[in-house]
Amino acid sequence: MFISSQDSPATFQGFTLVMPAVAVGNVGQLAVDLIVSTLNMRRVGYFHTDCLIPMAGNNPYASGKADAEELHTPAEVYTAAELKLAVLQIRAPIIQTRSKKFRQQLKSWIKASGFSRTVVLSSSHAYQRDDQQLQGTSLRYLMTPSLLAASADALKELGWREMERIPAFPGVDAEPRLCIPGGGITKGLYTDGCAEDLPLAVLLLFCSEGDNIPDAFALVNHLNDWLHLLDGQSEEPKSKWKIPTSWSLLFGSGIPPALF
Repeated sequence: MFISSQDSPATFQGFTLVMPAVAVGNVGQLAVDLIVSTLNMRRVGYFHTDCLIPMAGNNPYASGKADAEELHTPAEVYTAAELKLAVLQIRAPIIQTRSKKFRQQLKSWIKASGFSRTVVLSSSHAYQRDDQQLQGTSLRYLMTPSLLAASADALKELGWREMERIPAFPGVDAEPRLCIPGGGITKGLYTDGCAEDLPLAVLLLFCSEGDNIPDAFALVNHLNDWLHLLDGQSEEPKSKWKIPTSWSLLFGSGIPPALF
């Protein structure tokens, strides 16, 4: 459940919610880091659940020594009220046997909070694409029917490709199905949203494990093309996003010289 701070809004009526799926390369989480850091979003509470591996750490968006030692939890909510934007950042893996329960908790909170739409940032294994998925850019989208009706014109202008359905077994004449390998709870959230008429979109990139910072920039730039989060700022893709201080620790502190 969502536990708010004293000065947080009672509801998020009319807000857009952006959240990551814990997926290959952690691309969605890195993209959310860029949004929170660049927009200087305010932490308004946290999502309390027993479905995530429990962990805690220092402030990933610290601007100096004064706030560097703030304690942060695996799932926290940030807002930019002037943009009607809320972000749920998830920093820990989902316990494998509790993914369905976690999806149910998320859906209940989304419904109770009054979000106008939810955008899930995700990723999928590039090496498992079929021939048709190799065409065009690595970006794909999914939208539930209730959101698709309101976003049709924007999608036409953006020229995005919808996530293709593929046969369950290559070469077998069978009904194509939605498959998002490496996408975590992405497919489950989308199918639940369709079944329960939630206004929900998925933006995902095909990628591989490794240095996924470029993928995060690509994904957040696509999101910005749609939601216009940074209108009026620099046109250079990387210059308009503020890299959080925690990214300096993404790959550890380097190779110890003593090894050589």
